[in-house]
Amino acid sequence: MNNSQNGKRIAIFLGLTFVITYIYEIFVIGNVIGKPEYASISTLLVSSVMFIPALCVVLTRVITKEGFKDAWILPNFKGHIRYYVLAWLLPVGLIVAGAVLYFLIYPDRFDPNMGTMAQTFAAQGLDFEPDAIRSMMILQIATSVLLAPILNILTTTGEEWGWRGYLVPKLSEKLSIVPTLLISGVIWGLWHAPLTVMGHNYGLDYPGYPYTGILAMCAFCIVMGVFFSYVSLRTRSCLPAAIGHGALNGFAGMGIYFTPRPEATDTFLGPAPTGLIGGAGFIVLMVILTVIMVRLQKKNALIAPPKQPKAETAVTVDMAE
Repeated sequence: MNNSQNGKRIAIFLGLTFVITYIYEIFVIGNVIGKPEYASISTLLVSSVMFIPALCVVLTRVITKEGFKDAWILPNFKGHIRYYVLAWLLPVGLIVAGAVLYFLIYPDRFDPNMGTMAQTFAAQGLDFEPDAIRSMMILQIATSVLLAPILNILTTTGEEWGWRGYLVPKLSEKLSIVPTLLISGVIWGLWHAPLTVMGHNYGLDYPGYPYTGILAMCAFCIVMGVFFSYVSLRTRSCLPAAIGHGALNGFAGMGIYFTPRPEATDTFLGPAPTGLIGGAGFIVLMVILTVIMVRLQKKNALIAPPKQPKAETAVTVDMAE
């Protein structure tokens, strides 16, 4: 592909994505988020933002007449199932590992009776015994592990088709893998900026608000983007990233429930994976996968080859009488 044409497509995609997202978040979500009477609708509106990158992929492909051949949206299962399994299960394991590390460092912040979860129920007018809360947590964990990647697949595909199914492949045609990962991660983080300012990611009460929150979100997106980019590049599909993203979203808050109260969590440390300690497993994974991808790129083997069309079978007809 011509580099200037590639750059034009990246610019159009990013321009559309950021303009539409920022206008929608500032003028629509900004009027309802944080207001208790609009809690349900604000959750729905925030979730709907995830469809915007996919919409902008479609618009960009139409505007630039690129079409939809090899659009990185098909599953491409053959020979790649292991990447889907990795995307499904690895986030759960790393989230658990990060939470355990956090509570080992801060044992006074661990509550086996899950005080934070009890307070969440109490705010809804519900009062459960600790044994009942533990049983519900076990059920919630099982449900999150088994179902969250599927239940979240529509919204996460909305994001991942944009970032890992379009931006990362386009950048990788212009740049080596390390700057591709860094640039795409920062872009993804900045895309979240209006919601971060509104308190969606880290709240409103932390040192350096909102700039440290935006920087933290960029760092988090770089770390997570490496994993999502790896499974996408290795399969030539955004769907493994969407599954991993769904697993992350469905399980990320589990560690918080094991604190005695919400104030026992630390915005930038943990136990959630958005914190430095809670996300330690993902940080280690980022380093490992970056080294692997650099080596694969040197061998020209980083990106899975395009799916080859099935060869047509010639049909001969015996015309002899």
